[in-house]
Amino acid sequence: MLRLATIGCGYFSQFHCQAWYRLPVKFVGICDRELPLAKAAAKRFGVVSAFDDFETMLDSVKPDLVDIVLPPDQHLACIAMAAKRGISVICQKPFTQNLVEAERALALAEKANISLVVHENFRFQPWYRKIKSILDSGELGQVYSASFDLRPGDGQGPNAYLDRQPYFQQMARFLIRETGVHFIDVFRYLFGTATRVYSDLRRLNPAIQGEDAGFFAMDFESGVKAVFDGNRLVDHAADNCRLTMGEFVVECEHGTLYLSGDGEIFKRDHGMSSMEVIDCPFDKEGFGGDCVYQLQRHVLLSLEAQQEPETSAQRYLTNLKLQEAIYLSNETGRLIELDKEEDTKG
Repeated sequence: MLRLATIGCGYFSQFHCQAWYRLPVKFVGICDRELPLAKAAAKRFGVVSAFDDFETMLDSVKPDLVDIVLPPDQHLACIAMAAKRGISVICQKPFTQNLVEAERALALAEKANISLVVHENFRFQPWYRKIKSILDSGELGQVYSASFDLRPGDGQGPNAYLDRQPYFQQMARFLIRETGVHFIDVFRYLFGTATRVYSDLRRLNPAIQGEDAGFFAMDFESGVKAVFDGNRLVDHAADNCRLTMGEFVVECEHGTLYLSGDGEIFKRDHGMSSMEVIDCPFDKEGFGGDCVYQLQRHVLLSLEAQQEPETSAQRYLTNLKLQEAIYLSNETGRLIELDKEEDTKG
């Protein structure tokens, strides 16, 4: 059984640990610079060993895979420590501090012949897996356009994000780097290779440093045009505004798909006014339809089969290049043509 260790006991680490606890791994160590936090997490998830030093943990428990759930400024150093010991890595997003660091991290992994995977979990949300299966079946014909309206409603006032992830307030690049990158990846997963992008971003809440509203439009080689329209201050009609984070529409030749804020998928056939509910069951207790579990399960199965995971660092670099193009478009007011030769399998 694969030996698994994690580092980082911040807000989102609970979802990683809950998923690992349910998966067939030997959970051998948890680390955080605040040892009481590591000990509390270890007790909660039945892990014997807790540490406040990453290298000490790696040398003591000798994991096969380490899950890095830390802020981006600590990613590269931890990846280097793991690579030095031949330990594969799954790393939280935003992945490293920038594209240059991400490329360095990938080079370290390739030199050490280890797997390096980004914990990009939104594509594993059940509604996107179902939507992809419908689009791939061809029943709706040609896909024309798609739009996602991000409306979590958690970004108003001076205390925005402080109760959950306070470092959000200090991010110089926020909406796209922290949240929009999920949908860059979802769009690539659903629609393939992007060819150009245009964006217009702004900051609405003066309490934070980065942008918290705006849009980007992305063209794809398949002919699809996809639009991400994000506003973290506004909410949408849902019991839990963080379940889907917003609403999604995909318009096709023979009909239209709608994703509600409650994770329900509806299909309206072309020329019809009524909508059909598409069966898409999911675990309502886990984060985002239990996408953290599904991603981590996928990584384990890929490693076991010696196959490249969908969100390998090699594939994920394209998301970061698209992210940079979005910021460049916003800064220059230009439509940015993308180098298709650099794109990797979505």
